[in-house]
Amino acid sequence: MSATTTTTETGPITAQNILSLFPEIDTTSVALEGHDEEQIRLMDEVCIVLDENDKPIGTASKKLCHLMTNIDKGLLHRAFSVFLFDDQNRLLLQQRASEKITFPDMWTNTCCSHPLSIPGETGSDLPESVAGVKRAAQRKLDHELGIKTEQVPFDDFRFLTRIHYKAPSDGKWGEHEIDYILFIKANVDLNINKNEVQDTKYVSPEELKTLFADPKLKFTPWFKLICESMLFEWWSHLDSGIDAYTNEQEIRRM
Repeated sequence: MSATTTTTETGPITAQNILSLFPEIDTTSVALEGHDEEQIRLMDEVCIVLDENDKPIGTASKKLCHLMTNIDKGLLHRAFSVFLFDDQNRLLLQQRASEKITFPDMWTNTCCSHPLSIPGETGSDLPESVAGVKRAAQRKLDHELGIKTEQVPFDDFRFLTRIHYKAPSDGKWGEHEIDYILFIKANVDLNINKNEVQDTKYVSPEELKTLFADPKLKFTPWFKLICESMLFEWWSHLDSGIDAYTNEQEIRRM
């Protein structure tokens, strides 16, 4: 956890706030035993804890935010999902590395991660929060896929909507997020971080539907939710009419 890293209209948010809001929170370290050292290190990153209306109420480590014992107590954090398309309107997918602690080996959208409680990535209103997740997206696209910031300019990201969902990974880990959906169209160079990503693939809508029909492949729950509800409609308007789907103010509950 972080001490004092986020500020709202009511003043600084501290780790102690989280313990008072969630007094039964599980802070043990046993859950990480046996996992990859780099992935364990990343579990110390500080996520933004939210109320159900996406207002920051505190901070907690990535580990605490992803333990199902804490998720079941209501712990909710901010996240983002990037959908990157090339000049042929193909979507870049990634297969998560086996070393990942949550949802290992699963296929998903281009990049899924969290804005952190650090300068430039936090926000208490929607415009500030959107700016924060765009900066976080640039950081993680570089970290996971080696995509340099100049190839994914801040102003080229399109914010569509937010989805609030909960999903278990296994009996121990899971997700409970308000997830910001970002689209960007760019031709990029990849330099994959194998500790994060084991494979990538560009797909058309028809090719993605074929992959979904393959029982041997597994997909992250948030990616399936987005695909089953909204993605293909958005995708069909990528070059014409996408503005009608951007900057949605309401949170979609899933």
